[in-house]
Order: sequence, then C-alpha cells, then structure tokens
Amino acid sequence: MTHRQFARAAGAVHYLYGALMVCFLLLPLLAMTPISLSAGSFLSYPLPGFSTQWYQRVFSPGPWLDSLRNSLVVGMCSTLIATVLGTLAAFAFARRNLPARRTLLGFLMAPMIVPPVITGLGMYFLFSRIGLTASLPGLVIAHAVLSTPFVVITVTATLQQFDMGLLRAAYSLGASPVRAFFTVVVPIVMSGIVSGALFAFITSFDEVVVAIFIGGPGQRTLPRQMFDGIRDTIDPSIIAMSTFLMVVAAVALTLSAWLSQRAAPVQRPKDSGSST
Repeated sequence: MTHRQFARAAGAVHYLYGALMVCFLLLPLLAMTPISLSAGSFLSYPLPGFSTQWYQRVFSPGPWLDSLRNSLVVGMCSTLIATVLGTLAAFAFARRNLPARRTLLGFLMAPMIVPPVITGLGMYFLFSRIGLTASLPGLVIAHAVLSTPFVVITVTATLQQFDMGLLRAAYSLGASPVRAFFTVVVPIVMSGIVSGALFAFITSFDEVVVAIFIGGPGQRTLPRQMFDGIRDTIDPSIIAMSTFLMVVAAVALTLSAWLSQRAAPVQRPKDSGSST
C-alpha cells in the first residue's frame, strides 16, 4: 500500500469513527422525539397515532409555560452577568502578567469540575445566610456562577489570536484603557463573546440541580418542572418539552459554530498585518 492509499484509508476510518460517535450520542435522543407526536398517553412504541396535543398542552397557559418564562428570565439575566464577568476575567488572563494566574483560573473553573450536588449544597448554605434562597436574584446569581467558566474558556480561546500590540498602539495614540478595551478588543473578540454567551445561556437553561437547592417552591424553572413531571406522572408532554430544548440547544450550537467560522478569516489578515 502506498503512502497516498494509506492516508486515504486513515481518513476514511477517521470519518467513519466520527459518524459512529455522532450516531452513538444522537440516536438515543432522536429515538424519543417521535413519542412527542404520539396520540396516546404512554411513552411506548408503536405509536397509536400522531397528534400535536402534547405540544399544545406544554405551550398553553399553565405550569409548563410559567416555568419556561421563568427559565428565559433567569437564563438571560445570568447570561448577561456571566458574559460581563467572564469576558473581563478572560482579558485579565490574556495579559499574562496576572499574579497567581493558574490558581485563579482553577478557582474560576471549579463550578465545571465540582459535582452539581456539592455546588448546590454549598450555595444553599451561603445564600440562606444572606436571604437569597427561594428568590429570583439568588437563582440568577447561582446560574451566573455556573455559566461564567464557559464564557472564560470561549473568550480566552479567542484572545489567543489577539495581537496585544493593537492595545499598545491605542495607548500610544492617547486612548484610555477603558476606551481601548471597548473600541479595539471587544470588536475583534465579539464572536468569542457571543459564543460564550450562548453556552452560558444553554448552561442556565438546562440546569436543574442547583435550581432545586436555591429556587424554592416559587422559582420553578423548566428543567425543574420536567424533573417533577418525571417523578409524579410520566406522559409525552415531557418528551415534547425535551424536544423543544433539543431544538434550542441545536440552534445555539449551530450559531456558535457559524460565528467561529466567520471570525477565523477575519482575524488572519489582522494577525498577518501586525507581523509585517
């Protein structure tokens, strides 16, 4: 076998392995989607018929729509906080002159590593002392803590291609640090900021464990409504809302990938221009 034939065979195996992994991850999710259109009341195959009754039920006024509205409010508020804090933290880490940089980065990444039950329990004891349990601000702060690491990772990856010489040039032209940040850094890394915000929103929108600890009976988010629905009565309305969540996640990931591909050719001419 020649080297070219071996390279083609290796590429085919690579794509085949990727296709098998995609099927392994997505088929269990896609298998339950048709049940959301079932005319019956049970989660079973074969389907007795097709109906949109379960979608009409979850999107009618009631607990499902209230929890969806609460999840959107919590998700947007926590995403705004996480995006601001994560972007500023990523910029500080990108300057490479921050003392104890690795230690601080480890603390910021802790919500991604520590089990959610431990995180939720710790937040519960802390927030109960300052009166933030069972309140909307408490749930927003808790989700912002969980979402910030995703913004830090995404914006830090984007800042790896940022030329700090542009900042020094702005300073030499008389721009203040704040003005240089908003007029030079933010426009260039905007794609990373938007991608991080999308990941932060999805993290908050899908989170259930911390919501159980912090939300209380008054702050019922959509994942918590689904968790209670599974515990009390199981019917295809849960699958209908799960399908809606999968569509939201797929749109967010597609938009994030599109922004990343769009940003790449924009940054290369700037980098090449700065090096000449």
